[in-house]
Parts: sequence; structure tokens; C-alpha cells
Amino acid sequence: MLTSTDFSGLINPRFFRNFLPVPPWGGLAFGDRTPDFALRDVTHQRTVRLSNYWGQRPVIVAFARIFTDKQYCPFCFPGLMALNEAYEQFKDQGAELLMVTSTDHDQSQIVVRDLNLKLPLLSDPSCESFRRYYTGQALGAPLPGEFVLDAQGRLRYRHLFSFLEHNASPDTLLEVLSRL
Repeated sequence: MLTSTDFSGLINPRFFRNFLPVPPWGGLAFGDRTPDFALRDVTHQRTVRLSNYWGQRPVIVAFARIFTDKQYCPFCFPGLMALNEAYEQFKDQGAELLMVTSTDHDQSQIVVRDLNLKLPLLSDPSCESFRRYYTGQALGAPLPGEFVLDAQGRLRYRHLFSFLEHNASPDTLLEVLSRL
């Protein structure tokens, strides 16, 4: 696991916008179409629009809590790595897995390189997509969450961060996909 005591880059405008705690809230109704977004995929150097998948295939949107390219949430890092390792399993089930982070483009490029990410890592330093999915925030970064959308873009499953169950496991997400 990557560890570091280098806190450079941690204190920035995003940190202050996300400092005060906002609990995760299930503000999206099951069965409803989820909010669209268009974000830069740093892994594959392209812009990804969520609605382009609607009518095509299911999508897992996984919001990751990464503070900077040097600082990962200790609760979320194992979940991020597990999703990356299981990426081909999601593809084999006909789904796309999109990881969204609040790190900026340059930080996200370092994350992709250092973690050898295969899955698309979408950069959203404004944190707007996190807010539209009601993931919550605390101590300088938005909280993680996983959302399974069917091929029509409708919410079928969500997991929001808690201290008891930090992230949904790849097995749980694959099980949900198998029932769609």
C-alpha cells in the first residue's frame, strides 16, 4: 500500500470547500435516471459523458476519496485497488466501471501512473458530480460511494460510505449486475 507523509498539495480551495462534514444522503430514488455528467478520463485521455452509456450497457459509478496524488483515504484505498483488480470482470459482464475522483487533472495523472489503473479515472476537482450524487464530504474531500445503473441509466443499487462498511466490494457490485 502506498503511504506517505508528504502533505504538499493537500491544503487548497477544494480542501476548504469540502472541510465541513456533510453526511452522505440517499437523495436519488431507486429506479430514477441518475444525473448526467461529462468528465475527463485521465486514464484514457478522453471526455466521458455518462449519458452516452444509456441504452447501451450498465455502468458502475464509483466515487473515490483521494485527497491528493500523495494522500489516499486509508478506508477507501483498499476498495479502489479491489475495483481496479476486478475491472475486467465488470467488462466481462458487459458493464462499464467509472471511477470518479476530486483530484485535479495533474494529480489524477500521477494516481493513474502510480496505481497502474486500468479502469477509467474521471477527474472532477469541482466535486459537482459528488454533490449531485449526495455522497457527502468531510475533512477536505468528498466521501466515496458506489452506484450501479442499469442500461437505461436508472439507479438500481447504491452504497454510501459508513465507518462500518466503507465501500461496496467488487463481489457485491458484480452480484447486483448479474441480477439486472
